[in-house]
Amino acid sequence: MKRIEKKELKVNMNITSIKTLGELKKSGYKSKSIKDELRDNLIDKIKIKETVFKGVHGYEDTVIPELERAILSRHNINLLGLRGQAKTRLARLMLNLLDEYIPIIEGSEINDDPLSPISRYAIELIDIKQDKTPIAWLHRNNRFAEKLATPDVTVADIIGDVDPIKAANLKLSYADDRVIHYGMIPRANRCIFVINELPDLQARIQVALFNILQEGDIQIRGFKLRLSLDMQFVFTANPEDYTNRGSIVTPLKDRIGSQILTHYPETIKIAKKITSQEAKLDQRQLESIFVPELAKDILEQIVFEARNSEFIDAKSGVSARLSITAFENLLSTAERRLIYSGDTKTSIRMSDFIGIIPAITGKIELVYEGEQEGAYNVALTLLGNAIKTLYPTFFPKIKKIEKQGVEAPYDNIISWFFNNNTDFDILDDVPESDYSSILNRVKPLREFVIEHQPDVSKSEILFWKEFVLWSLVEFKKLSKYRYAEGTQFKDPYGSFISGLK
Repeated sequence: MKRIEKKELKVNMNITSIKTLGELKKSGYKSKSIKDELRDNLIDKIKIKETVFKGVHGYEDTVIPELERAILSRHNINLLGLRGQAKTRLARLMLNLLDEYIPIIEGSEINDDPLSPISRYAIELIDIKQDKTPIAWLHRNNRFAEKLATPDVTVADIIGDVDPIKAANLKLSYADDRVIHYGMIPRANRCIFVINELPDLQARIQVALFNILQEGDIQIRGFKLRLSLDMQFVFTANPEDYTNRGSIVTPLKDRIGSQILTHYPETIKIAKKITSQEAKLDQRQLESIFVPELAKDILEQIVFEARNSEFIDAKSGVSARLSITAFENLLSTAERRLIYSGDTKTSIRMSDFIGIIPAITGKIELVYEGEQEGAYNVALTLLGNAIKTLYPTFFPKIKKIEKQGVEAPYDNIISWFFNNNTDFDILDDVPESDYSSILNRVKPLREFVIEHQPDVSKSEILFWKEFVLWSLVEFKKLSKYRYAEGTQFKDPYGSFISGLK
């Protein structure tokens, strides 16, 4: 019964009309800790089957249930995972589980609860003004604080320090606790506080968090203040940091209630959903550029290949940001071609994937073998591997050696290139009409695509044709030469024989 009354109060309370402590008491408001706020609102959302963590894909059956259990248990949380796994996003989405507004003592540096003040300022103000003590209302959007842990972070930054200017202005000695300048954590009282990359925080700074997490008191320059801070801590960490850059000290780990492991998308379908959601695209790009589904599949497969590549450091991970920025670059490559050609509409081409290489090279950490290859060549290798992985799911497998006398599915296409006396070039900036006529020259190519992919739409057929050509190159059935203006396809044996003549 009490729960229902409280909920009605929260909805019906006109917070703009409640300006004093006395008015707040008359309204029937009851204080609640931040962990109870999160817990109660989570229960309410689960009961009505509302999605709690909107915009986070692939965690529905893994991370989110564990996170919900941690919230129900009122735990401080450590999200452990590689970069680009939505750890900080999950922490920020927890804001949606807070009450829309909470009352605070007006002028309080640490968001004092009017019904349960903890700072000297608030306690003395209530003693003086009693029920006339002014209150303010804090929106949940202002109840989030975040700190990136770096080696230069000090205790003064996060806990506090003695402020000589305050001492001088108030004419107080350093022995008076009113000269204290509160750090980020006390100022984030009754808020969600996130420390990113926790292992990067020096051990002595981590030690300063012990009492805050467990006992609720803080020490500043010899001042021992019993401040029962009401906070929800969320930490993020990278597993590699445990050995490479630092570690989480054991007593601190002991005080963190739940450690939740995050992960990368497990399927291309989920990865595409994330990329589509996060990519920042211009409306003009969306209106003028058609993106075949196969192009999206190739893009995501590149990232999957990167995570398994022998050239890339698996410990550092391959962020989901790679596919997002690569997708943006892919559309920008097509847009640039559109502007130069003077066409009004275009479609993504296989050759446009050359434009995503800068997005790849800047987001991968190479091991020694990768450094020897070079970032550019590694990126090209990833593209080739993605094509080779996806190709057999759509077309017959390309065998290295075919049985003599048995007709292979690709013989007609390869024969066309063998007998072709003119160069077969696809320029990067060639207009749509010319691009279409170039690919339509290879008549066996169209027949092959239609035979094995009869449902391919008219708008996608050209991309599928070029995809087959690139795949034949990767499987050594054709050769491809990249030059400044475009790409040339040849029959490797035909060009070799012609060179002997």
